[in-house]
Amino acid sequence: MSTVRNGALFLALGICWGGSFPAIEVGLTELRPLLLGAYRFDVGALVALAYVGWRAEEPVPRSRTDLGAVAVAALLFVVANIAFLAYGQRYTTGGIASIVYSLNPILTTFFTVWLLDEGSLDARGYVGVLLGVLGVGLVAQPSPSNLGGDTTIGVALVFVAAVAVSFGSVATRWLEPESEALPRTAWGMALGAVVLHALSVAAGEPQALPTELSPSVVFSLAFLGVFASAIGYAIYFGLLDLLGPFEINLVSYVVPIVATIAGAVLLSEPVTLLTVVGFVVVVAGFVLVKREAIRRELRGHRW
Repeated sequence: MSTVRNGALFLALGICWGGSFPAIEVGLTELRPLLLGAYRFDVGALVALAYVGWRAEEPVPRSRTDLGAVAVAALLFVVANIAFLAYGQRYTTGGIASIVYSLNPILTTFFTVWLLDEGSLDARGYVGVLLGVLGVGLVAQPSPSNLGGDTTIGVALVFVAAVAVSFGSVATRWLEPESEALPRTAWGMALGAVVLHALSVAAGEPQALPTELSPSVVFSLAFLGVFASAIGYAIYFGLLDLLGPFEINLVSYVVPIVATIAGAVLLSEPVTLLTVVGFVVVVAGFVLVKREAIRRELRGHRW
């Protein structure tokens, strides 16, 4: 029964995070990127902090390493991640953005080896990293004539968001925080929302109130805040404890499928052959980088 439950939660996580990409596109029709991110994490932080206050034994992080992890969550997972992701999606589709974002497991492995000196990458591992970058290149389809085109700009911005999240996960491990992950994440959402509001005002974005938004944009904000942020992170950290980092990272390859299908059905976004090929190449790169972990999982799995 627990296997069925874990599988259902894994699928739910893929839907929550995959659906966030078309939801961002809808939100961007009436909100600027920074304000969209601020409202998203206003909602997410309220829901997450309410849950933490109800369930967590220590709802407020107190140690120096815990506060450092909260700052990392706010500045990298929330501010840098969401700002570059939302700006990137002004130039490209949610499906393409989600494929670029699927580089996260590869980038995290690279930063872990480089910064924490944990594990190693041999020649085939580095080929896997290069394959991941090549896959993103196929999705972006850069050429001398369109190097500054919308898709290339969008892919570059989303790539920076993926780097921020990957580096943030490694930086959090380096800090070795003492408290549970969910309280740190909830407070990181709250701090990140405050920073995004300040940046939005500083950038001169029109400060539209939620009451002035259309029902579709309000719905997208509710989805982003409740499902993609608060519930998504709760599922992620719960499954991380149960399944471990290898299996939970596989959600990065469910997310683009959900995002692409949702974008095609709900927003009539095109799906090109090169986009599909690029995604397959990214997955191939992941397989090369994580081949030893894949072998261990296959040997230990009971069929």
